[in-house]
Amino acid sequence: MGGVNAAARLSGISKSFGAFKANEEVSVTIERGSIHALVGENGAGKSTLSNILYGLLRPDSGSIEVDGRRVSFASPRQAIEAGIGMVHQHFMLIPTLTVAENIVLGSEQGGLFRPLPMRRIEKEIVELSRRHGMEVDPRAPLSTLSVGGQQRVEIIKLLYRKARILILDEPTAVLSPPETERLFETLRSLVAEGRSVLLITHKLDEVLAVSDTVSVMKRGRLAGTMPVASATKEKLAQMMVGRDVLLRTENPPQQPGREVLSIDRLDYVMPGGRRKLQGIGLTVRAGEVYGVAGVEGNGQTELLSLLWGTWDRRGNATGSIRLEGRELLGLHPAGIAALGVSMIPEDRLRSAVIPEFSIGENLLFGRHEEKAFHRGFGFDRERLTRETARLESEYDIRHGGAANQPLSSLSGGNQQKLVFAREMERPGLRLLVLAQPTRGVDIGAIEQIHRRIIEARRNGAAVLLISSQLEELIALATRIGCLFEGAIRHEFGEEEVRAGRIGGSGFEQEIGLHIT
Repeated sequence: MGGVNAAARLSGISKSFGAFKANEEVSVTIERGSIHALVGENGAGKSTLSNILYGLLRPDSGSIEVDGRRVSFASPRQAIEAGIGMVHQHFMLIPTLTVAENIVLGSEQGGLFRPLPMRRIEKEIVELSRRHGMEVDPRAPLSTLSVGGQQRVEIIKLLYRKARILILDEPTAVLSPPETERLFETLRSLVAEGRSVLLITHKLDEVLAVSDTVSVMKRGRLAGTMPVASATKEKLAQMMVGRDVLLRTENPPQQPGREVLSIDRLDYVMPGGRRKLQGIGLTVRAGEVYGVAGVEGNGQTELLSLLWGTWDRRGNATGSIRLEGRELLGLHPAGIAALGVSMIPEDRLRSAVIPEFSIGENLLFGRHEEKAFHRGFGFDRERLTRETARLESEYDIRHGGAANQPLSSLSGGNQQKLVFAREMERPGLRLLVLAQPTRGVDIGAIEQIHRRIIEARRNGAAVLLISSQLEELIALATRIGCLFEGAIRHEFGEEEVRAGRIGGSGFEQEIGLHIT
C-alpha cells in the first residue's frame, strides 16, 4: 500500500482534545480508483480522522499527501480546492432551496451584475446525475425529495465541485435496502472513473459487499488494514471490539401476557390535507416485541408523533391509542411518559437531545421531575453525578472527559447510546417505543442494545420496534407488521417469525415483498 497510485496518504496523524487522544499515530493510504472502508467502534476516532482530511480539524502532528503532494488544510474550502469532498451523516442542505441552488451554494461564480447561469448549471447537473445513475430534477425543491434523493444531491454537489476523493460518513444509516444498493452502484461508477472513496460505516456486511480495502480503528489507533478479499465479518468485529461478538442475537422464546398497547383504526391527515396514516390497527402485549417493517416515509414518523403526543394538532387524528385501556391520543409527552412509556425517536438531534447541553443534563432530560433526583428545592447534584457515572459505565458511553462537557463532543453512536440508556432506565417501564434504536452504532453496541431490549421484554415490558433493518426485526420480534403508504398491509404471526428466525434470508426477502 501507499505506492505511486495513492490518491491520499495520511501518515502518523495524532489529534488530542485535552487529555483525550482521539487519533494516535494513525497512517492510512487511500488508493486511486478504490473504495476504502474505515470501521471501528463508536468513539474510535474515525470521524476525527476524516475531519482532518477534510480540513475541519488540524492534526497535532503527522502529515497529509494528496496526489503525491504534501498539503496542510486550514479549512474545508482548501480541501475542496485540492479535490476532496465530504458527505456528512447529517446533510448540509437547505430544504427551501431547489436541488440546483443547493448544489451551487458555496461555489457560486456570479456577482451583482453577473447573475448565475442557472440553465447551464441545471444542464450540467442533469449530465452528472445521469452518468452516475443518480437522476434528479435540478428544479425540484429539496423538501420534496426522499432521504435517498437528498443524499444523491450531496454526492452530485461534490462531483459538481470536481471532487476526486469523496468522504462518506455513515451514508447508508437512513437508507432503505433498495436505496443502499443504488448508492453502491453509484460508488462503483465513480471509482471506475478513477475517483476514490473513503467509506466510514458500522455495517460490516456493506464493507464486504462494496469495498476494496478496509482499515480498522480501535480507541484512536489503527488496529490494521487489509484487502477486503481476505476479511470476514467475524474477523473485523473481533478487531473492532477486542473480543468475539455475537453476530446473531440470542432470543429465548417469548411468552406474551396482557395487552398493553392497542391501536385501533388510527388515521392521521396532515394540515395540508395529505393522509399519512390510514386505519392502523395493532396490539402489543407485555413481554413481547412487535416489529414494524417498512421503507422510511410510509407513515413511521407520523405514527411515532401520535404515540408520543408531538403531532401537529392542526391536522386531524382519529381512532384510538390505548395503554392498558387509557387513551393516549391527545396527551402530551410528559403525561404519556408519566404512565410508564419510554420513546427513542428516529432523529435524536431533533427530538431527544440538546447538543450544546452537557452529557449529564442530557441524561436527565425527561426524568428531571423524578423525586430521586431532588433535594429540597433543587437537584441532588451528588445523586445526579453518581447516576451519570453508572449509566456511562453500564451502557459503555465513551467520551474521555467529564460529564459536564457538551454532548456535541461525543460521537454520534455514543449519543445514541446515551438516549437509549436514559429511556431504558425510566422507572415503572410499561411500554418501550423504539425507532431505529441501533442507527449509527457499532456492532458491539448493537449486541448490547439487542440484549437489553430482550431483557426489558423478559421483565414484562411491551416493546414496539420500528426499524428499517429487517435482520434486526427478525432477530427480536414476536410479530412483524409491514407498513406501506400509512397502513399495515400484512402481519407475520408468531409461527412465521419464529420459522424465519431459524430459516434466515428467505424470510427477509418475503418481508421485503410486502414493504416495497
